[in-house]
Amino acid sequence: MKEIDSLIEKALKYKESGLTDHEIAEDLNVSKETAIWLLNKGKEKKPEGDLKVGWKSIGVYPSRIGFISDALCDIILEEVENNDLEIDTVVGIALNGIPFATSIAEKLGLELALFRPHHEKIGAFSSNYASVEGKNVVIIDDVVGSGETFISAINATTKEKGTPLLLISILNKKKQDQIKKVPLRALIRARVI
Repeated sequence: MKEIDSLIEKALKYKESGLTDHEIAEDLNVSKETAIWLLNKGKEKKPEGDLKVGWKSIGVYPSRIGFISDALCDIILEEVENNDLEIDTVVGIALNGIPFATSIAEKLGLELALFRPHHEKIGAFSSNYASVEGKNVVIIDDVVGSGETFISAINATTKEKGTPLLLISILNKKKQDQIKKVPLRALIRARVI
């Protein structure tokens, strides 16, 4: 119960600072339904089947981000070899996909693009980084929950005339191995049973 109280406190603090329910869910790595439940201080029936994920032990040290990125690079290279893919650009999804995408792009000698998702609209790519236009891309995020963030990134990439070839995450909470027909690979898969 202490952990739930801590999550409620964090959710309320984020809400006070102006974050939306969607942004709170993203930051806490829970579903939007669970974030709303936390904001209501657990007074309603708890959503079933959600899994809280925290990776602060990785995120506090760049060297650990690098080690995880090495494993993600290995998965990317495996997919490139097995499926004869050519990747031009690594897309990091804001906020938590960016450190891994940056490290991966550096290790693989590829361009880096940054995508800022929006929970109601398509989202946007940052103009300060590589364009995805005419590029084959791999899209990186930390945790796959509903898949909405990857869907947004896929839609934005195709709208910009880029080709999403692969989706990569640290943790996949979904059963599916693809989203919108784009292969999804993760270091870890988690299921509520």
